[in-house]
Amino acid sequence: MEREVLSKIVKKRNTVEFEVYGKYALFSDPITRVGGEKFSYQIPTYQSLKGILESIYWKPTFVWVIDAVRIVNKIQTEGKGIRPIKMSGGNELAYYTYLKDVRYQVVAHFEWNENRKNLQYDRNEHKHHNIAIRSIEKGGRRDVFLGTRECQGYVEPCEFGSGNGFYDQYGEINYGFMLHGVNYPDETDGNFGVRFWDCRMEDGYIIFPSPDCETVKSRTIHEKQLVKSFDAGENFESVEEESGDE
Repeated sequence: MEREVLSKIVKKRNTVEFEVYGKYALFSDPITRVGGEKFSYQIPTYQSLKGILESIYWKPTFVWVIDAVRIVNKIQTEGKGIRPIKMSGGNELAYYTYLKDVRYQVVAHFEWNENRKNLQYDRNEHKHHNIAIRSIEKGGRRDVFLGTRECQGYVEPCEFGSGNGFYDQYGEINYGFMLHGVNYPDETDGNFGVRFWDCRMEDGYIIFPSPDCETVKSRTIHEKQLVKSFDAGENFESVEEESGDE
């Protein structure tokens, strides 16, 4: 069964594979945040894994696409009493539910951001791919967090699907309708929104549909938002300038 799941994952020419792990993780369920107390999804969302990759290596020239994730360790939770700062000043008591001792294998690739036509000259797939691989080997360019800042994550390269996992031959688990990710204005037509999907895990593997897949339900929150511009010589360095004569 595990081989059947892996056969569904089509690796691209610019695919990257890595493992990310940490003592705690908190992939917040937005429904529980209204009351000020956070409760983690049992599995990482598409958006949280994309954020991890953007901490490893990111350029506005391209967009990371998460193909699949493998849940390696047993899913465990732990509640903690937290004293967050109130907007009106002072502290209040809240209980956060974290995932404990997490480890994930991720496979992903990048696609050009067609909404940034002015960065077409920076579309060197080979060099971006090589820099991404080296960044994974070094643990990322920026600090990696597993959902929230207090949950430090650690990254290292791996072969996706290698080693033993707790959910090998476990069968299917349906997590129901949950958050898929966020539509940011610079990756869309200028609108800001959220996406949801019906999540299923099979033998520890979750294969993500692409954000524009018809099975993913999107909702626009704000229309025609301002998009930050990136211009050469001001706030942008091309991959050629960064990597030299690699």
